Amino acid sequence: MIYIWLNALPIFAATLAGMAVSWLYHRLFGRASGGRITPGYLLTVLVAQGWFAAILAGALILAPKEAGVWVMAMGSAIVIWIGFIVPAVVATEHYRGLPLRSVVLDSLCWLAIMLAQVVVLQALGLTPPPTG
Repeated sequence: MIYIWLNALPIFAATLAGMAVSWLYHRLFGRASGGRITPGYLLTVLVAQGWFAAILAGALILAPKEAGVWVMAMGSAIVIWIGFIVPAVVATEHYRGLPLRSVVLDSLCWLAIMLAQVVVLQALGLTPPPTG
């Protein structure tokens, strides 16, 4: 987990990028809850998006570089999205009885968040943990 501290700035920047994409998505698609955004909600989103960016940073550090850095970065985000995010969104939103449109839009929002975070992480560069 030392890689998180070594990459605090790129992870924080990716966190803010993810929050911006999420905010934009909610404004564009009318998905805002209509409620007031409280400091507690913002803190929850900040922590959740930060953890997500940290996990993506770890995946990017571990990704093989044979296919090219950007191909592996985008590919890692897409594989994680397909393997973890889409099933979780489908299961929870179906259980809640939300329409297919919500499932699709929310899943695509998470893909956009992940791709934005990957772009920021790659653009700023990541430092792998020391070996040995």
